[in-house]
Amino acid sequence: MTIEEIQNEIIDEFSFFENWEERYEYLIELGKSLKALPEEKKSDDKIIKGCQSTVWLDAKMEADTIVFEADSDAILPKGLAALLVRIYNNQKPVDILNSSTDFIEEIGLQEFLSPTRANGLLAMIKQFKFYAIAFQAKNKN
Repeated sequence: MTIEEIQNEIIDEFSFFENWEERYEYLIELGKSLKALPEEKKSDDKIIKGCQSTVWLDAKMEADTIVFEADSDAILPKGLAALLVRIYNNQKPVDILNSSTDFIEEIGLQEFLSPTRANGLLAMIKQFKFYAIAFQAKNKN
């Protein structure tokens, strides 16, 4: 699936919920479904700067796509990380870099998240895109 198709799927899923309490619960469930990051990958260089909680993100290239792993010590950021892993996992660097983040507004995340959580979400997205930049540059060399 393309990034846009996955984002549209997520928009559809969130449209089923009547209120933010239900959406919050869904994000928590997404976080619970995220495979825990092995302890040896929870190093300081994997921590996303700008998040209120500790969020780790690891990435590696497999063939021509990036495989992401993420984890957090808090339930809501873990759910947000799971959402982003779902979107960006197994995608090509160029597709990640060219992708839109309009889905965040479409599902109303900006309205629901506190300013610090919203900043953390943006920091997470930036980190996914930084990995894409790094792997794209590495592939050109």
